[in-house]
Amino acid sequence: MNPQHQLILQLVKKVSRKDSSPQPEESLFESGYLDSFALPDLVSELEAQFGVKIPDSDLNPRKFDSIERIASYLEERAHKGA
Repeated sequence: MNPQHQLILQLVKKVSRKDSSPQPEESLFESGYLDSFALPDLVSELEAQFGVKIPDSDLNPRKFDSIERIASYLEERAHKGA
């Protein structure tokens, strides 16, 4: 797992308060790591750690459904200069 994935994993575990680790492709919502109440907390953590601004219009669970999807989303945001 690359360093970006590791950091995302740490943030997911912090927000979910779970000790176990999801697989990179595992659905964070279906497996109970995240729910609609935890998503804004995760987004705040991602913004602080990665220096990006995530607009409210992007608060879609599909974009944050797995470690892989979160990493891809953050790469997109970085390339857009946001």
